[in-house]
Amino acid sequence: MEVKIAPSWKQALTSQFEADYFKSLSNFVKTEYATHTCYPPMQNIFEAFNKTALDDVKVVVLGQDPYHGPGQAHGLCFSVPGGVVVPPSLVNIFKELHTDVTKDIAPSGNLESWASQGVLLLNATLTVRAQEAGSHQKQGWELFTDAVIDLISRKREGVVFLLWGETAKKKGAKVDATTHFVLSSGHPSPLSANRGYWFGNKHFSKANAYLKSVGKSEIKW
Repeated sequence: MEVKIAPSWKQALTSQFEADYFKSLSNFVKTEYATHTCYPPMQNIFEAFNKTALDDVKVVVLGQDPYHGPGQAHGLCFSVPGGVVVPPSLVNIFKELHTDVTKDIAPSGNLESWASQGVLLLNATLTVRAQEAGSHQKQGWELFTDAVIDLISRKREGVVFLLWGETAKKKGAKVDATTHFVLSSGHPSPLSANRGYWFGNKHFSKANAYLKSVGKSEIKW
């Protein structure tokens, strides 16, 4: 697996790329892509890092693994390319956004505009086999993305972490809440949202209020 990742991240994560677990992970990913249909396209595996430089990170959104349907995953958690039907979880994200900051519900599920403003849209696992949710878990990706979260927690200050669902909460548990702003809620999936664990969390306005309080520009959600 060729690591096509922005220089700022590549330098900061050199020790991870050189670690034995990552070499094993790389071999696994290469084999999977050679023998099965996998997502996102290989050139987009590290797209979250290429859209949001390390020094620009203001908000981190944690997802689980990429969408596993054709044409959906493009390397940014919860996001889909323009023209693709908006998945249910993202529909609920847009509904909460509309209620929270009175923003019109977007016709496109492409969240690149968030990424360009400093929102790191990070999945815990960066690849998946087609139609097999979770199929690339426990192969090393979780170690890599844990290292990314730890790096941001240690090297940056005043970052908002949005932890949606139990997996994200567990993954973000070690974030230093004394130097960062951590917001947790249920997952935006219909199962969780319809039980009252998502709607009304006001994470978008809370994130912007915090960013403003620490002298950073707000996100134009």
